[in-house]
Amino acid sequence: MHTVSHDGTTIAYRDIGSGTPVLLVHGHPFDGSMWRPQIEQLAEAGHRVIVPDLRGYGRSSVAPGSTTMEDFAADLAELLDRLDIDRVLLGGLSMGGQIVMEFHRRFPSRVAGLLLAATSARADDPRARRARVETAERIRHEGMAAYAEELLPRMLAPHNIVGLPEVADHVLRMMRSAPAEGAAAALRGRAERRDYRDSLARVSVPTLIVVGDHDDFTPVAEAESLAAHIPASVLRIIEGAGHLPNLERPAEFGRALAELSTAIDVG
Repeated sequence: MHTVSHDGTTIAYRDIGSGTPVLLVHGHPFDGSMWRPQIEQLAEAGHRVIVPDLRGYGRSSVAPGSTTMEDFAADLAELLDRLDIDRVLLGGLSMGGQIVMEFHRRFPSRVAGLLLAATSARADDPRARRARVETAERIRHEGMAAYAEELLPRMLAPHNIVGLPEVADHVLRMMRSAPAEGAAAALRGRAERRDYRDSLARVSVPTLIVVGDHDDFTPVAEAESLAAHIPASVLRIIEGAGHLPNLERPAEFGRALAELSTAIDVG
């Protein structure tokens, strides 16, 4: 792991391989290790793979209060500046996908291609915002253990919890070990995020949208809505996967990502 610090925040990140740069952004409440299969696949294919732990998660600084999508996007831009990288293939899953959308909104010239996995461009309605804030308060006071147990059956398709015990253990371990204060701050900030559908209409780079056909959080209809807003995007529906298709079906996910990575130009 490497680290960079700015404005009192330390961001831990993995930097593996060489070649065309790819930056992958994890979801909530995980860390960069959720991209383990893709790190190996992309590095072997000749890419430089950069995977941060977002602020408040993993080995990065814990961020109390509220962490907005703008905060996360600024951290990514700062990381790329420190690594002297101008343009990347940028990918994110779930909350990570929303951070990617915010990054593209603010820094479109730095994006050579987009991966949007298991995510939604819609802003939260009032009910969803209240639920996120209430969840933030709950985990801040109770910790992550019970919350993680409740989330697991929605993160993975039920048959994969049984059939892929190592994946289920990895997912549960990431969720349990997420710093409660950092996860709560992200939930608060996420509750206030903007709607990205208008900005997605301006995407002009190769874009891959991926969703599992058993995704309970962001079902196939959400992915279809994304595809409708992004000109010339490609939608891949991965059979037998829930909200984490990159871990539940890494081979299928990897093939789709390989198609995207060969289509981009970072020059």
